[in-house]
Amino acid sequence: MQHSKLNRDRKGAASPVKFTRRDLIWLAAGCGASTLFGRQTGSPQSDSLFIEVPTSSSGIEWVHDNAMSPNRYLPETLGPGCAFLDFDNDGWMDIYLVNSGPCDFWKPPKPIRNALYKNNRDGTFTDVTEKAGVTGGTFGMGVAVGDFDNDGWPDMLVTSYGKCILYKNNHDGTFADVTAKAGVASPGWTTSAVWFDYDNDGRLDLFICSFVDYSGGHKFECGDNKLGKHYYCIPRIFKGTASFLYHNNGDGTFTETSKGTDIAKSLGKGLGVVATDINNDGRMDLFVANDTVQDFLYMNRGPGPNGSWKWEEIAMQAEVGFSENGQARSGMGVDAADLNGDGWQDLFVANVDQEMFSVYQNNKDETFRDVAHVEGVAQATRLLSGWGLKYFDYDNDGAIDLILANGHPDDMIDHYSSQVKYKEPMLLFHQGSDGKLHNVSDQGGSAFQKAFAARGLAVGDYNNDGALDVLICNNGGAPVLLKNNAAKGNNWLGIQLEGAACNRDAIGAKIYWTAAGKKRFRLKNNGGSYLSSHDPREVLGIGKAAKIDLLEIYWPAPSKRVDKFTNVPVNSYIRIVEGKGIAT
Repeated sequence: MQHSKLNRDRKGAASPVKFTRRDLIWLAAGCGASTLFGRQTGSPQSDSLFIEVPTSSSGIEWVHDNAMSPNRYLPETLGPGCAFLDFDNDGWMDIYLVNSGPCDFWKPPKPIRNALYKNNRDGTFTDVTEKAGVTGGTFGMGVAVGDFDNDGWPDMLVTSYGKCILYKNNHDGTFADVTAKAGVASPGWTTSAVWFDYDNDGRLDLFICSFVDYSGGHKFECGDNKLGKHYYCIPRIFKGTASFLYHNNGDGTFTETSKGTDIAKSLGKGLGVVATDINNDGRMDLFVANDTVQDFLYMNRGPGPNGSWKWEEIAMQAEVGFSENGQARSGMGVDAADLNGDGWQDLFVANVDQEMFSVYQNNKDETFRDVAHVEGVAQATRLLSGWGLKYFDYDNDGAIDLILANGHPDDMIDHYSSQVKYKEPMLLFHQGSDGKLHNVSDQGGSAFQKAFAARGLAVGDYNNDGALDVLICNNGGAPVLLKNNAAKGNNWLGIQLEGAACNRDAIGAKIYWTAAGKKRFRLKNNGGSYLSSHDPREVLGIGKAAKIDLLEIYWPAPSKRVDKFTNVPVNSYIRIVEGKGIAT
């Protein structure tokens, strides 16, 4: 979250920047222009790839309070996150939104809380927060959803500046705060978190990103800017901290197991994390985005001596720790997916303006190559700061696409630069038949012609039509719900995987599907984006193909079972239980 070069010196005018035609188009979009050079940058809603759902239609009236003060305390600018989850197991995605709250530098003048919205199955939502008992009460940051006790009901971990909260699902529309019993309070300043089974014992473990040491009374000694006002400090001035890894004991408690490992030795400033399998060895690894220090890639090396577990931090040799010129950047949002269809997980990390984002292609030898310039992503993101993001197939053609939610961390950047703005446009990339990502933001819809102070982003199919929708949370503003309008005419299969011997959420499962002679692959990762959690179901796009010829599920350890299916129905959701087939 390092400020741009234009902002960092805080002196005089910005240096000139050479613009491409695309840069100018999107700068205009960020300023609210509808056309530039005679080119239409927006489409009618009916033809847009995504349709912005107004509050009057959705019923989501919650607004994030960022607690902004003249002192510009750093936690004010980092939230919030959000989640799609089916908390009541009715088959429809509900929504959870994280808010700020009381802390050592802020006492809300009026009650403030997180929000849980129940899906009414008709495109609207009802606020059930108080009844569910998930109001929060800390200066919230993000949320990670996972079934940690394998009872078939999603639980939630809420991170914050203060301490974490673990909400256990009671199966009756309510949750219980089990943080103390579980032992995962993780005091300090935590941001993104991810549930994953690192030792393949069939239970979800937990990794929690820790940001900077923000303790003590002097929290804004960065001086005054040229406006005579405090500004948000660059995180470089604060000390880094070690993130947390917790092992699931299977009895509702967790044991911190990062001590003595590379995770504990690596003092970072973690903001984003994704759990994925980098080297296809069947063990889930971790990619962590850090702010103003190198990013981390923790390789899961398996059991060590005396019951320990071996983690090796290899970001530098893997060439994902720094920029191409060897500079630490301001990593915020991350994700992983098999972007080019070669069966290996590729990575993505978003940074602040002038640093450009990275598209890391897996070289299949625990190293990566940044292809952001080749993909056109570097040029498109040069003047943007990225947070929530997702690799996903938004049009169900079977190829992975990309969405980016952006916004500068400094609300006064507009006064320092004529080029970089506080509120910024989102970007949408479609993977073409040439295998490249193409910027199609001008077709995205009205929301892509606006500018936001975006932070968290989650994807999920809230109306069960097989097309993944998008939820964006904005700092100090209302969330934005985007209904997917792009997948019409393409066929799909939605699957909810249910592990038996493996973890109930089937994190780490490998999915292969063949349609019209084309075989595709997906690894069931977890985490990714920024402070947010996604729909746990997988939607498999098959384009114009009329059927899926073969569906294969390679379940993660401990079973490593393979289930195969033919003549699978399309354009519907099914539940597949490990070893038992398609459930009715």
